[in-house]
Amino acid sequence: MQADQVIGSTCPYCGVGCQVSLNIKDEHILRVEAPFDAAPNYGRLCVKGRFGLDYVHHQSRLKAPLIRHTPQPPGQRSPARYPDDWHEATWDEALDLVVRRLLELRWQHGPDSITANACAKATNEDNYLLQKYVRGVLGTNNVDHCTRLCHAGSVAALQLAIGSSAMSNAIAEMKNLECFIVTGSNTTENHPVIGTFLKEAVHQNGAQLIVVDPRQIEMTRFAHLWLRQRPGTDTALFNAMANVILKENLYDEEFIAARTEGFEEYAQSLQGKTPEWAAEITGVPAEDIRAAARIYARAKAAAIYWGMGISQSTHGTDNALTLVNLALLCGHVGRPGTGLNPLRGQNNVQGCSDAGGMPNVYTAYQPVTDPQVRLKFEKAWHTCLSHQPGLTTTEMVDGILTGRVKGWYVMGENPLMSEPDLNHARQAIQHLEFFVAQDIFFNETNVYADVILPAASFAEKDGTFTNSDRRVQRIRKAIPAPGQARADWEIVSELARRSITRICQAADEHTDSPSADMDRVICHSSEQMLAEWIYAHPSEIWEEMRSVTPDFYGITYQRIDQEGGVHWPCPTLDHPGSPYLFAKSFPRGRGKFWPVAYGTDSELPDDEYPFTLSTGRLLYHWHGGTLSRASALTDIWPECTVEMHPQDAGHLSLQTGDWVDVSSRRGAITARLLVTGRSPQGTVFIPFHFVEAAANVLTDLRLDERAKIPDYKVCAVRIAKATAAPIRPGAETPLTQRGTIKDPTAP
Repeated sequence: MQADQVIGSTCPYCGVGCQVSLNIKDEHILRVEAPFDAAPNYGRLCVKGRFGLDYVHHQSRLKAPLIRHTPQPPGQRSPARYPDDWHEATWDEALDLVVRRLLELRWQHGPDSITANACAKATNEDNYLLQKYVRGVLGTNNVDHCTRLCHAGSVAALQLAIGSSAMSNAIAEMKNLECFIVTGSNTTENHPVIGTFLKEAVHQNGAQLIVVDPRQIEMTRFAHLWLRQRPGTDTALFNAMANVILKENLYDEEFIAARTEGFEEYAQSLQGKTPEWAAEITGVPAEDIRAAARIYARAKAAAIYWGMGISQSTHGTDNALTLVNLALLCGHVGRPGTGLNPLRGQNNVQGCSDAGGMPNVYTAYQPVTDPQVRLKFEKAWHTCLSHQPGLTTTEMVDGILTGRVKGWYVMGENPLMSEPDLNHARQAIQHLEFFVAQDIFFNETNVYADVILPAASFAEKDGTFTNSDRRVQRIRKAIPAPGQARADWEIVSELARRSITRICQAADEHTDSPSADMDRVICHSSEQMLAEWIYAHPSEIWEEMRSVTPDFYGITYQRIDQEGGVHWPCPTLDHPGSPYLFAKSFPRGRGKFWPVAYGTDSELPDDEYPFTLSTGRLLYHWHGGTLSRASALTDIWPECTVEMHPQDAGHLSLQTGDWVDVSSRRGAITARLLVTGRSPQGTVFIPFHFVEAAANVLTDLRLDERAKIPDYKVCAVRIAKATAAPIRPGAETPLTQRGTIKDPTAP
């Protein structure tokens, strides 16, 4: 069938940022293709990008603002059923209610009683406006997003060691790699297109690949060396590699002298951390550790790629620091094919962070604590700003229970699928005084809301996404939004104007409120503020954003359209962009070595809970499943599975297709068993896409103290055959008869 038009855009799933051609027929996406001349994917698409975008047409899309019939008292908030508990409202009714309730909380309890979640699936422009509203109008830095739950450990480590948390090399460099380490990343399932480039480097370029992972992921089939460490022992392994490099004089003395600090203390910390010491802890043979160290250190160019298997830990920051230490030790940073590369998860998790969607920074990581930075934003926004860093997402949940947080604004996220220990998070949400959500679907979180605002999907608005390697790219409106749904930036900008107007109207009534000083500033500059909150197109938002962000200043919509995307930092209009970073210096000056001691605060298995649980993604789904399970992909992998090693299954008299109960000290779920050697003995793996068997019911609240990221990769569980199958659609069909799921390690 011939399309009416073809619109270029960016895939809304993972952080690769694949360019797509949306073939439109009768205002529907007819098919999805990929242009062969466009970076970063050059015609390649995974199953999600090619076949999983039909969610935009799903019948359950939100189409009108919704208000709950009955206000929810704190402590008694319950999930609402549609349509019984909701009524459709006009935009005026819904926005006026949101403004009135948020400002009431602000006046009564102070600005910091309100929190907001930015969105890693929304555009840079959407997120910039949300954090601007929260900071510049409501008066708090309590804004964060899901980066806290995926790569916060990586961000903290990279900031400590080099002063920048972004991926340092471009995707385009991957196929020409000489040597690379993949650790904590099931690359072919989580970032499939990147996986093809990495496999190409091995097959066509002869690159030497070292995989460090407890699971037998597909990349192990292409590895020169696979180090199968015990879960949670990463720091011991990488410290032992550094010990070998130091002892055998394989380190780069010139680079260390010219560009680093802290080497002597770091070298001293490696004493005793031998491969034999690490072998006892990790289970990896000492000679394999030596071999990996020699391969990495002797390479002329070597890169490290990692995912959430490194960062989602009570010691996620330490894990990432040991990787940075290795790169600094060998001088493997600052050149093409040499660097430190956290593979970002969601399509715009990099951009959401870049746009200021975190509690301690404005755009491009400009600190809220820096008086000069803060003054710049106050002048640009005509307001006064808080110097106090805000709450992280995990702290927001705890803040509700302590009474510190009264109101929550969630844009496009689903905390009741993504937070650890979901029973704890659910209990917290029940105590909110006011909760507003903005999304394209009902989800497990927003059914608790007082107001739901219907948003447009990526295919129904214009804007930019920033992919994993800092490439700013366009999305373009291809179809109309359903019903009354609006783009996120339109909703937020209208909310801001109404809030400013309401603050000025009621200023005399709240002269003793905690926000009285800020109210006076807003009233004094209200005319300018109201004018600056009027945007005709997202390009105008980007222009404002780049005007206050030196790293973005040289990037314009015109350049993005002409060049197909531009890598930041790009400080001037004639700057070519920066595909790789740190050629001459680091943002903090010298790179800093950080000694890391081995240890863990994770919940380890014991006699009562004898298995280690790890969670992650599947090829056919994405994160909480909100999008992919509303697409055709749900027919391919329809239900949750629990991976278990054959020996463990044999001991429990279990087999593939059995229903099993998996329980931890926090809760229990029931799911299908998949017996496979992919997971090591003593470890089980559960994907986190399935609400009916939500893995995060089981996971632990323990956090990395520096990054405030939860430990999703190690907690203790027990498994038993279920007494009965759960009652849900399709449960009567055995997994082994579906013909859609098989042991990934089978030939």
